[in-house]
Amino acid sequence: MPTILIAGFIKNKGRQRKMAEKKSQAEQLKEKLFYEKKHATLVMSEQEEKKADKYCEGYKKFLDAGKTEREAAATAVAMAEKAGFKPFDKKAQYKAGDKIYVLNREKAVILAVIGKSDISNGVNLTAAHIDSPRLDLKQNPLYESDELGYFKTHYYGGIKKYQWPTVPMSLHGVIVRADGSKVTVRIGEDEGDPVFVVTDLLPHLAEEQYKRPATKLIKGEELNILIGSRPFRDDKISEKVKLNLLNILFEKYGIVEKDFLSAELECVPAFKAKDVGFDRSLVGAYGQDDRVCAYTAFTAIIDMKAVPEKTAVCVLTDKEETGSDGNTGLRSAYLKFFLYDLAENMGSDGRTVISATRCLSADVNAAYDPTFPDGYERNNCSFVNKGIVVTKYTGARGKSGTSDASAEYVGLIHNMLDKNDVVWQTGELGKVDFGGGGTVAAYIANLNIDTIDVGVPVLSMHAPYELTAKNDVYMAYKAFTAFYKMK
Repeated sequence: MPTILIAGFIKNKGRQRKMAEKKSQAEQLKEKLFYEKKHATLVMSEQEEKKADKYCEGYKKFLDAGKTEREAAATAVAMAEKAGFKPFDKKAQYKAGDKIYVLNREKAVILAVIGKSDISNGVNLTAAHIDSPRLDLKQNPLYESDELGYFKTHYYGGIKKYQWPTVPMSLHGVIVRADGSKVTVRIGEDEGDPVFVVTDLLPHLAEEQYKRPATKLIKGEELNILIGSRPFRDDKISEKVKLNLLNILFEKYGIVEKDFLSAELECVPAFKAKDVGFDRSLVGAYGQDDRVCAYTAFTAIIDMKAVPEKTAVCVLTDKEETGSDGNTGLRSAYLKFFLYDLAENMGSDGRTVISATRCLSADVNAAYDPTFPDGYERNNCSFVNKGIVVTKYTGARGKSGTSDASAEYVGLIHNMLDKNDVVWQTGELGKVDFGGGGTVAAYIANLNIDTIDVGVPVLSMHAPYELTAKNDVYMAYKAFTAFYKMK
């Protein structure tokens, strides 16, 4: 190309670049006035995205280690103790920087780092739940039918029952024997362990089953777990398969059938947490609702290096999937009693501390699924890879069962997230008249605590295998870290 043409070409390209860089008034105004959700990958640097990937390696290990509320609580306590946390002692004297925890009945945990300011100024509290939908064994579960051995189950939490047959399951929990000793059970997770399964009818014979409505495609009483088929070698007795199974359990655990009456046994998917997608951008695992928020909230508090201005508290609670009732759920008083004890220990009163406290209810939201768009309202739903979700209210239809955070508190949290470069979005749990759902937010707000839901968007929520985006998980960790540091 002649020199004069090259010079003209370069000059023209420079002019085009300047024109591209110079946005129109409308473009500038739109950028200033419109709200658009940001894609985390396009905001994060490559270095930060690598941090997110590395962080999720620890998250996957936590998911595999803590598949039940007991296991998740035990794992959290072990990690906390390694980080210097000590059991809370009401008679001890605590100072800024001290790290304490409470384990409630092996199913719920409270962790706290004492802050610099007077406790009467309140605490920065996060609350997540560590229970997940599953199949619980009934009180008298073991039976034989047509020379096959089964466990009868009662599903826990909201599930699509048809998703659970043919999934390899593991058995977790505790059995208290007649002598009062406790046996811990965890079968189906280690290499070489057997697994268990709920069977389903083959399509060739399912004509009548297909006529059922989806909610009854598999009925609750059909969620029977196959656990064996070999009979005891003796022709003189009936129920030989059941006897053989009980004999195996007696030899391994020293239990008899009556011991099931004082057991808590849960069947959960035996899948391991794995990367999903060619780009490995997603985590696939059982129980991410709500252990994704539990992990990000409690690692943010145990990773804390500097002493916070306000006392930071994280509660990992139980029973959320069934309404938060019971003495390990947040409708009980154990969190309130802890805050009262902490207030008294530090020379204040519980009512003053609680009224000045603010909370992030750390719970997930439903990520928009393009395959099933009808349940969502696009302007007000959350998306994978758009960061952590701030949910002003949950509940159902006419906002039933929600605390509905105030504008002032919503603004405070939005500003906190922006100042700390947290990618975030707003979201609701589906269209107005499409069911909805609840979290622990209302029960904390009922204590006169400013509360709002903040969590990770999840695909296939409440299914045996759920999906989250690694960048969203990391943004949750950043959000909770920033919240604990708030003055």
